Amino acid sequence: MRAVKKLHLIGQKVLGLALHASGVFFAAAVVNGIVFEDKVSLGIVVVVLGLFNTFLKPLLVLFALPFVVLTLGLGLLFINALLLLLAAEVVPGFYVDGFWTACMGAVVISLTHVAANVCLGFWNNRIHFVGMRARPPEQANKTRPPVARIHRPDRANEDVIDI
Repeated sequence: MRAVKKLHLIGQKVLGLALHASGVFFAAAVVNGIVFEDKVSLGIVVVVLGLFNTFLKPLLVLFALPFVVLTLGLGLLFINALLLLLAAEVVPGFYVDGFWTACMGAVVISLTHVAANVCLGFWNNRIHFVGMRARPPEQANKTRPPVARIHRPDRANEDVIDI
């Protein structure tokens, strides 16, 4: 059973990298000023962006949190653009003309991810509430049976603190 879970996790990571590669490829095709020389540089950019999103992005979001909150999340677009510019500086064979070109590329990559997730149905299977157990879709609209309450006459006048 563990091998199946590991295989499923590896498949999700490979699919995520493929979606990210398609987003970068589509951004290079749509936005003037984003260029990659060959498929090897595209693959390196995808891996580098994956590493940046894993390690650098949480730190940048933490330090820029007041800016992100004040801009109602628009600051995340600037953080993604900065990471795209940084990837262009690190990876040979991948070029981004400037900051606004990187912003447009970040928008295209984000929209590609959203479209792929909607088309593949990933959003329907995610748990949206942390700490709550999700019910299967067939039980989502069913009501739960009432909880039995124990009446204790000796404790009727005591204060109750619900947490």
